[in-house]
Amino acid sequence: MNPNDSTTIRDEVRNHYGEVARKGSSCCGPTCCTPQATGSMTTASETALRLGYTPQELGSVPEGANLGLGCGNPQAIAALRPGETVIDLGSGAGFDCLLAARQVGPDGKVIGVDMTPDMISRARQNAARTGAANVEFRLGEIEHLPVPDRSADAIISNCVINLSPDKAAVFREALRVLRPGGRLAISDVVALGPMPENIQRDLAMYTGCVAGAATVEETTRLLTGAGFVDIEVTIDQAASQAMADLTPGHDLRSLAASAHIEARRPGEGMTA
Repeated sequence: MNPNDSTTIRDEVRNHYGEVARKGSSCCGPTCCTPQATGSMTTASETALRLGYTPQELGSVPEGANLGLGCGNPQAIAALRPGETVIDLGSGAGFDCLLAARQVGPDGKVIGVDMTPDMISRARQNAARTGAANVEFRLGEIEHLPVPDRSADAIISNCVINLSPDKAAVFREALRVLRPGGRLAISDVVALGPMPENIQRDLAMYTGCVAGAATVEETTRLLTGAGFVDIEVTIDQAASQAMADLTPGHDLRSLAASAHIEARRPGEGMTA
């Protein structure tokens, strides 16, 4: 694979996660489907617990909403409040959206955006099963969000931005749709150094959330360039260890780690 071929990358990511949605099988985020290769029987729920979700959160969503695709828990850093509007970038089967919907309450709203039609269909079914009237799912790319300017209080995402071949566009879009003072709170994979060329050219490692990861420095630079302030990129040690344990046949610890990425749009609503 040419690591600069954005069309190939998008098509491969869409096809890969479409298959995950259709099968309802669990991938372990950055390990993406390596359990099939390693013989691991780790369930999506066990993975989510290790990534920081609580048993209560897992019990509040319908079976099949959690596909085990994350690399952390953005809910833990988003500090969502009743009445807020939240956008989830790469919402998958709706797991984080449904949790966020409970936090913002009936006066709030959650919008999940995903480029995979099968994921959107699955997420809508899960929302209907819970009767969540304050959540909706829209088909679209995170580089071109189907959301109006300055319409969101917070943006969350879980192990998705690393999959984008144009991260600068993702962060520009995130800034566009946030209200002044709005915040970004995501969990994602970051590279710990330059990614080896053989990894960059491996489509399985790209859809597995490793090959496309940006470094902490690159992520900070892209967020700054988009116009964000109060940027913090913090390695999530517990989630990183879980990633390593879930991929016994792949030593990812020297290549990538899970991180909390937080930033804010300048303007009203900011606190010291």
